[in-house]
Amino acid sequence: MARVIPADEEVNLRRGIDHIGVSAVSIIHDGNGKILLMKRGPKARDERGRWDVCGGAIEFGESIDEAIKREVFEELCVKPQDIDFLTVYDAHREHESNKTHWIAIVHAVKVDPKKVKIGEPHKIDEIGWFDSKTLPSPLHSQFKKSLVPAKAAGIIR
Repeated sequence: MARVIPADEEVNLRRGIDHIGVSAVSIIHDGNGKILLMKRGPKARDERGRWDVCGGAIEFGESIDEAIKREVFEELCVKPQDIDFLTVYDAHREHESNKTHWIAIVHAVKVDPKKVKIGEPHKIDEIGWFDSKTLPSPLHSQFKKSLVPAKAAGIIR
């Protein structure tokens, strides 16, 4: 049950825990059937050590496209060549004993693979290019929700 907060009380609300978080998720691809995955590092918010796609929270006042461009550049030091909408899904999980709820807005994002490098080494341990037969393990708990539409769109083979 939600708590009523007095108008003069300062509150630090946590995205995805105290209110629904909205994230811009990017399936980074090379245009030739491979996608880029990142192994989550020690300072990642959650699911450390798991392989995941690019993404992060959309900031207040930021458009979805702006968030995608920002996150891709922050995490991978590259600018998108093409951005195409894939799907939206609810992500219900538990993190540090808190139930979490995020809405993930997923796009396929084509980049130049030669320009990609780790931009946030404290959050990303490793990156790699994969097709559907060479996916690493363990994968992020929500990965399959992005993989299915990426396969249907021919982004990953």
